[in-house]
Amino acid sequence: MNFDFTPVLTDWAALLRGATVTVEVTVCALLLSSALGLLIGIGRLNPRRKLLYGACSVYLSCFRGTPLLVQLFIWFFGLPRFGIVLPAFVCGVLGLGMYSASYVSEVVRGAIQSVDRGQMEAGRSLGMSSRQTMLKIILPQAFVRMIPPLGNEFIALIKNSALVSLLTIHDLMHEGQKIISVSYRSLETYLVIALIYWIMTSLTTLALRRVELRLKADGMVQ
Repeated sequence: MNFDFTPVLTDWAALLRGATVTVEVTVCALLLSSALGLLIGIGRLNPRRKLLYGACSVYLSCFRGTPLLVQLFIWFFGLPRFGIVLPAFVCGVLGLGMYSASYVSEVVRGAIQSVDRGQMEAGRSLGMSSRQTMLKIILPQAFVRMIPPLGNEFIALIKNSALVSLLTIHDLMHEGQKIISVSYRSLETYLVIALIYWIMTSLTTLALRRVELRLKADGMVQ
């Protein structure tokens, strides 16, 4: 079997541009999923608030129970049926972000519930409302515990972002497919694409590891 990486190396700049778009989509989706996941996670803390708890539970069931690819297609191909036409980039971010939020919300809920209940009682004894105690005491402690699982979700988002190429977004995978359509060197192209994804996820893992070590050094995590 002969390998020829010349076509891939010739269009190396295109792959780098695609990798940049991949990072942009991933970061935007992460911001959306973090904000939405925080709200949903808090909404599922108290089952006695039946309406809010039920709505959040339905959200989780729908987004975790259906394939991400199908959700992306609904955003991109389904909304125009209702007269709503969004740019491909926006559809990709919404699809990835809302899908990821269903997992982030469970990270948030678990982290908040892991904080000792005495923290809430201590805040209330100081004259704080439940909301103030949550914002100023509970969430800061929970956030530190969220970092490792949120990092894993960020890495998963990087890999899942390859699906947005099907929405005509010029990400890394899309640029690679353009090279294949001209050179017919599919194996070589996919190997290089895999290498670039591996580099991105490895750098992310390294950065998250440094953050964890820093927090341990500061005594914020055990």
